[in-house]
Amino acid sequence: MLFADPTIEWFGSDEPIFGINRIMLIRMLSALVIILIFVLGTRKMRLIPTRGQSIVEMGLGFVRDGIAYDLLGEKDGRRFLPLITTIFFMVLSMNITGIVPFLNIAGTGVIGVPLVLALVAYGAFIYAGVKKHPGAFFKNALFPPGVPWPLYIIVTPIEFVSTFVLRPITLTLRLMMNMVVGHLLLVLFFAATQFFFFSAGGFYTLFGVGTFAFGFAFTLFEVLVAVLQAYVFALLTTVYIQLALAEEH
Repeated sequence: MLFADPTIEWFGSDEPIFGINRIMLIRMLSALVIILIFVLGTRKMRLIPTRGQSIVEMGLGFVRDGIAYDLLGEKDGRRFLPLITTIFFMVLSMNITGIVPFLNIAGTGVIGVPLVLALVAYGAFIYAGVKKHPGAFFKNALFPPGVPWPLYIIVTPIEFVSTFVLRPITLTLRLMMNMVVGHLLLVLFFAATQFFFFSAGGFYTLFGVGTFAFGFAFTLFEVLVAVLQAYVFALLTTVYIQLALAEEH
């Protein structure tokens, strides 16, 4: 195989190595790499930043100013900035492994990490709401003000499902399925490339050139998807916190 293995076993069912399977090793590696980048990039901070320090500061500044402060304001943004920053860079680092040769699968392509991160985001949403509006958060979330009382029979179950059930589910599935679909597309293109180059041969090699070109293009597209999904996950987490802190609660 050139870049990817076309079997479904890549999605976490490999034989464990010392009790840790392949997807767990990839997750641990991506976490180690992102920690190493931040340690090296911030180890010797300078007034005139080095290239590594500039890259780290640019990333941190993007999350701080473009997500946290922009949606929550400076005061609340500073409170939740460590969480939002961790979510963004954790998702980004684990998404990128999907296009790294010999890894070839995103750490977020199996439900474990997306589910844990979604539950963390959900917990932050509940914490923010209860902390800001201790006596009214759940009441106003389930019984929106201004709705005629008879309509609460319909509105309250809908609000409960949409606010307290669907949010963590949609966060989980949006991230996981985007990475799974991207992985499968790359598998199909590069599996076809291997077949046309090494099995079919002859005239069919031309088809291999085409499938390789599409595979390369989708690899670049997957970089964009990896960044975009990290941004969307961090953004939605921040939006949920913002809704929990809204004055109408």
